Amino acid sequence: QVQLVESGGGLVQAGESLRLSCTVSGSGISGNAMSWYRQTPGKQRDLVASIGSGSRTMYADSVKGRFTISRDNAKNTVYLQMNSLKPEDTAVYYCRTIAQGRLYWGQGTQVTVSS
Repeated sequence: QVQLVESGGGLVQAGESLRLSCTVSGSGISGNAMSWYRQTPGKQRDLVASIGSGSRTMYADSVKGRFTISRDNAKNTVYLQMNSLKPEDTAVYYCRTIAQGRLYWGQGTQVTVSS
């Protein structure tokens, strides 16, 4: 069974940094694209960043230049380094992948940025 577990969320002040981690069990990630999404109450879940199996990355315009997605295939883990955080980055952040032909989500980790 494939499971994704996020960690690293918390409460920070505007301008500070956080690093989120998503560790996958039950499947290797080396051949999979990995993505981070975020969601606030009452809104849809939006793509924040993704990284392909070849480490090609893409970012939402709102986080370009501030967030960096990376992967460590040996650790089956994907990271989201978030710098210069803003109050509007406050959300639950979810990790996502497609493995063995199925879509999987993590349980989410809360990021709260105070002004």
